[in-house]
Amino acid sequence: MNNQPLADRLRPNSFSEIAGQRHLVGENGIIKKLTDAGRIPNMIFYGPPGTGKTTIANIIAKASDMQLYKLNATTASLADVKEVIASTSNIFSERGTLLYLDEIQYFNKKQQQSLLEFMENGSITLIASTTENPYFCVYNALLSRSSVFEFKSVSGDDCIPTLHRAINLLNEDFGTKVAVSDDILRAIANACGGDVRMSIGILENAYYISAGEITEDTVRGLIPSVVGHFDRNGDVHYDLLSCLQKSIRGSDPDAAVFYLAKLLANGDILSICRRLMVIASEDIGCAYPMAPVITRACCENAKDIGLPEAVIPLANAVCILATAPKSNSAYMAYHKAHEDMEKGFGIEIPEHLRSPLFKGYKYPHEYKNHYVKQDYLPHDLIGKHYYEFGSNKTEQTAKAYYDMIRAEANKA
Repeated sequence: MNNQPLADRLRPNSFSEIAGQRHLVGENGIIKKLTDAGRIPNMIFYGPPGTGKTTIANIIAKASDMQLYKLNATTASLADVKEVIASTSNIFSERGTLLYLDEIQYFNKKQQQSLLEFMENGSITLIASTTENPYFCVYNALLSRSSVFEFKSVSGDDCIPTLHRAINLLNEDFGTKVAVSDDILRAIANACGGDVRMSIGILENAYYISAGEITEDTVRGLIPSVVGHFDRNGDVHYDLLSCLQKSIRGSDPDAAVFYLAKLLANGDILSICRRLMVIASEDIGCAYPMAPVITRACCENAKDIGLPEAVIPLANAVCILATAPKSNSAYMAYHKAHEDMEKGFGIEIPEHLRSPLFKGYKYPHEYKNHYVKQDYLPHDLIGKHYYEFGSNKTEQTAKAYYDMIRAEANKA
């Protein structure tokens, strides 16, 4: 009996054997074209686990005749990287050294910055992989020197050939003829959310408990109850939160409640609460000023009582936000102002607003309607408008008052 993990025994040796990722390694795939051309740039692979990142790095190294070294950032340090460089300095390798660094998100900024030296002097060609969005977890200078490639979840149909190879190898190992239909293989793959490695593991377990044929009853207890990948620090997690926010922003309470259920199925409360409080100010904003207050109350309630009852106040918050009037006027006003600030405008603030003398400042409460006309923006921004009233009832009411007090001040 071979004790090597079945998934490792089935690991492809060529791009044509890879399950899925046709956009990368298919006949017109960009990674295949680069490899065929002998052009191996620094690369960052990101996507769900079990989608072929390590396997493709192995194939690139073999095809390019580069010396391959592997490190995992969960346990490795910069000293390990330097050790790889030192160990290869005396080894003749015409095409150079390829360093595969898995889970690069676990390297801090300083560690990631230190890799630049070795990338720029040609000591290594780096392929880094992560299950998280690299634009959130990888240092910008490293990103700018690398080509970024997204790995996608493998479809059930794309998984089937690999699972057929798995069952054939098991039958060959044990001299059996255990059968399994494509429908069962597809169900296993779909339940694993496109993770080929997990699919192989479930099929292998099903093989050992089957009686000549792997059926729906055989795999029922082996298939995960929550479909798809879920990593609270990973990409799919942020995708679900994004779906929740976009559904609320789009005033679709049905979709919003569905994504809330997906997130809560994995026991997550804190990130949901944070996102809902952002939504209350970013997407509802001035159209319904009580939204942040109500949302915070619902979120605090949910955290106090915990699951499963926490679903009740969170569902309330989601439905209230989804059906509330929408406005991003304040959010957009901030970004316009921030843009001018970054361009260097408004460096010198008005003299009448400066402490300690506030020379020439007019105290609005001493005037009618608690308003007096005076400039508050720096001199190079006078007359600039960042905030535009939304068309909703609340902001239009505020606009009517805003216009009235200014009109009366102009008459005085």
